[in-house]
Amino acid sequence: MHLGENFRVSIDSLRANKVRSLLTALGIVIGVGAVIAVVSIVQGLQYTITGELQGVGANFMMIFPDVQQERPGVFSRPIKLTWEDGKEIAKRVPGVTQITPVVAGPLDMRYLDRHHRPQFVLGVNENWQEIMNHAVGQGRFLSRVDLDNRRKVTCIGQKIVDELGLGKNPIGREIYIGDLPVTVIGIMEERGENLGADLDDLAFVPFDSALSLFGRTAGDQVQLRLKTVDAEAVEPVRDGIQALLRQRHKLVTDQPDDFQIQTQDDLIKTISSILSGVTAVVGGVVGIALLVGGIGIMNIMLVSVTERTREIGVRKALGAKRGDILVQFLIESLLLSAIGGLIGLAFGYGLGSLVAKLLPGNFPPAHVPWWAVALSLGFSSLVGAFFGSYPAARAARLDPVEALRFE
Repeated sequence: MHLGENFRVSIDSLRANKVRSLLTALGIVIGVGAVIAVVSIVQGLQYTITGELQGVGANFMMIFPDVQQERPGVFSRPIKLTWEDGKEIAKRVPGVTQITPVVAGPLDMRYLDRHHRPQFVLGVNENWQEIMNHAVGQGRFLSRVDLDNRRKVTCIGQKIVDELGLGKNPIGREIYIGDLPVTVIGIMEERGENLGADLDDLAFVPFDSALSLFGRTAGDQVQLRLKTVDAEAVEPVRDGIQALLRQRHKLVTDQPDDFQIQTQDDLIKTISSILSGVTAVVGGVVGIALLVGGIGIMNIMLVSVTERTREIGVRKALGAKRGDILVQFLIESLLLSAIGGLIGLAFGYGLGSLVAKLLPGNFPPAHVPWWAVALSLGFSSLVGAFFGSYPAARAARLDPVEALRFE
């Protein structure tokens, strides 16, 4: 019997038992659907985070104090990272083109009788928007003149404008951050929410103004964000910063760094590692459903062999070979698993998209990579071939005479 004829016979057999075929494939549908739903949510998160990090450039670096090292018996003094460290980095480490200190915290803001508490008030310098790729949409950003002259100015996000009722022309209005009166000089471009962080609910003030707001001790726990001349300079700059900070912090050879340096590549690798681990663990657990679906296919195929014993006998009496019978039942098993895989793929993507929309914080949309589609369909077909091989072999071994006598 030709392969095309085997396909036709297999499809006719599945059509004759539509409900049973659908229920048989249900385990595969659930297994593939669950895997695709989980992968689409996690990969959507990873895809978005990676895109955000890549937006700041491969030459981006971040330094922050390693407060985990601040334990009794490890260091005799609190862990500090200051803007003085940052200035020395800019002066003495070749390859650093821009650097900004960052101190941040929540503070109340008010305008007339309206109050709002943004997610963060950040103390930075004029390099922030270039380093973080966060531009101004209206007005201007903080300048070196503002910082040198200790001007009481601020750049704010659109949500702050709306919450304080600053109107369509907020530039030049005086508002209060805590007890500090500041003049609005810029409105940041709208970025929306990302992973629970509202990027339109941020206020930026000169670094020295932030220290007066948060207290001078905030200057001992500064983050430093910088860019190097290009991506190739990242590793030499990292080594230079490490050597310089160890020298400034008076760390001896056997003491670990009391700071952490992270590059864009480090951040992407860390996030990818965490989310890939989650995908692997959850996908492995959910993959058990595929095995259950495979067992269901084998059971139903065994029942089908028993029901069609006389048919098998007739076909063998008319000249069908063992290989023909074997291929026919294998095709039926593969079709069941493949159909279940395709339905599961659509179901999983739909479920993942729905869950992503229902999650709070403007959660990233679902994203299904090509490898997840190939893996799911390939594994479901493999399950069908594996669990369908025994019923197919049993059908192929039937004696034609005994099969024709079967009642």
